[in-house]
Amino acid sequence: MDDSVVERAQQQVEQRAEGAALDSLLTRAREQVDSLAAAAAALEDTLPAKVGEAVRNEAQPVGRNLAEIRGLMNQVIRRLEHVDGDLLTERNARVDDLALLVELVTSGWKGVDTRLARLEAVMSRLEQGMQEKSGAIVYRMEDRRPDAASS
Repeated sequence: MDDSVVERAQQQVEQRAEGAALDSLLTRAREQVDSLAAAAAALEDTLPAKVGEAVRNEAQPVGRNLAEIRGLMNQVIRRLEHVDGDLLTERNARVDDLALLVELVTSGWKGVDTRLARLEAVMSRLEQGMQEKSGAIVYRMEDRRPDAASS
């Protein structure tokens, strides 16, 4: 036998073995691609529903919380408007009270001023009457000159 024939036979066996390995490798790759395609198809069918469910499960509590916060904010705004109205009413009432108090004090002082004017008139008449009866000049302490006080 010729060595070249044996060598060629070994090469063919090796090539067939490599071909068989390559075929099995291709077969496995095809099987894996098919299983990957099946998994992708399953995900394509179920993923939108799962994502939608997850979003609903997470968004619903947030939506409820936002609605509750909105309601509470509206309630706070109404209460603040009520407090603002009450403060305005109270402020106006205090201004009216102050105006009345100023009017009462003013009229009281006018009354005091009128009474003092009458008393001064009576005192003046009494002083004139005393001067006429006694002939003496009566000076009031308020009428004294400042230079007369030092002498």
